[in-house]
Amino acid sequence: MIKRFVWFVGGAAAGVAGTLAAGRRVKRRVSSLAPVRLARGTGERVRQRIDHVGEVMNDGRRAMRNREAELKARLEGRATALSDIDRPVTDDDALLVDGEPIEPGRVVVLRDVTDPGTSRRRR
Repeated sequence: MIKRFVWFVGGAAAGVAGTLAAGRRVKRRVSSLAPVRLARGTGERVRQRIDHVGEVMNDGRRAMRNREAELKARLEGRATALSDIDRPVTDDDALLVDGEPIEPGRVVVLRDVTDPGTSRRRR
């Protein structure tokens, strides 16, 4: 008889605890779905998207200006490929990698010199 009573009390306690926990969870969810909170959350998400679009637009504009400067330099004869120059790169030179200007100290340029008569094989 005592065994049944212990199991009954344990089950009742588990049921009450589960009901209270579920009730708290439902109340929290209902309050998060209140119109004011939904509007505030939506406003924050919209602001984040707008900020992201603004960043993307600025990146696009920067890339456009860099590409335009590169094309103008090529048209005016001020731009050459590194493989076409015979002198070392100086600090006065503007270096562009994929259309983006970079600092001269941040790039190491290695030239691969091979004889035209030899073939290169990888093992």
